[in-house]
Amino acid sequence: MQNADSDQITLLLADWGKGDQVALEQLMPLVYDELRRMAKRYMNRQPAGHTFQTTELIHETYLKLAKQNEQNWQNRAHFFGVAAKAMRHILVDYARAKQSQKRGGWQEKITLADEIATTKGNSKEIVALDDALKNLEQIDTRRSRVVELKFFGGLTAEEIAEVLNISAETVKRDWKFARTWLLRELAGAE
Repeated sequence: MQNADSDQITLLLADWGKGDQVALEQLMPLVYDELRRMAKRYMNRQPAGHTFQTTELIHETYLKLAKQNEQNWQNRAHFFGVAAKAMRHILVDYARAKQSQKRGGWQEKITLADEIATTKGNSKEIVALDDALKNLEQIDTRRSRVVELKFFGGLTAEEIAEVLNISAETVKRDWKFARTWLLRELAGAE
């Protein structure tokens, strides 16, 4: 995204945060493609036959963001970081609902790869990952956010660095630590 677009998004976010609903209407066309890209990445990691659609995830995310009482957006990166967290919560809630219905059918495991985290897993494994991530958050909030932004948001190390206001190298170290920690945590949960 060009700097002019990024600056415009930041200004619109600030105006929206002050209660300007027109700014929200102007903002959505500018961020929709990026939200679609994020949602598509999430949905590509879901099993075939998954009933939640990319467009639904975008719209649910939009509704969740729009309903927030306090929208103190710092910049474009902060907005997409919050959007990634919203998508995570939506998909985990969906997985929990599926798990409680005991329908089964999804059988593959979660994989935390270096380049990108992927899952074709079942709802039980997505919930287990979310629970492990919450445990990590109790130990180290920043590393938990790195995983959340990378796994659920699909952000690059540079984008995560911008959201968290740290260096890309710190992001890479945090990802390496968190990935190892989560894999051990998930192995112990089986």
